[in-house]
Amino acid sequence: MERVCFLARVRPERLDEYRKRHEEVWPDMLTALREAGWGNYTLFVTGDGLLIGYLETDDYQAALDRMAQTEVNGRWQAEMAPFFADVGEAAGQAPDQRFERIAEVFHLD
Repeated sequence: MERVCFLARVRPERLDEYRKRHEEVWPDMLTALREAGWGNYTLFVTGDGLLIGYLETDDYQAALDRMAQTEVNGRWQAEMAPFFADVGEAAGQAPDQRFERIAEVFHLD
């Protein structure tokens, strides 16, 4: 099992709406995430917009690729894109394709 942590930046002026959107994630988006192999998926956000994501999956790149092939993810990413400040060097890509992955250096079971 691959444990994945990533960073992104939500525009501070959009934080309240971002939080609200994640209280009401579309049921078909939740189904797509599960079917694509995104397990134990969690998002955390600070008051200044630092977004920290965590998930567990057998193969992160394969899980990203499976999501990219779904219609619902295309709609979700298009709606979420305005919430994000540029992340990494791949501006113009969907937000989930430009998260900055963080290397794991320690884990305690």
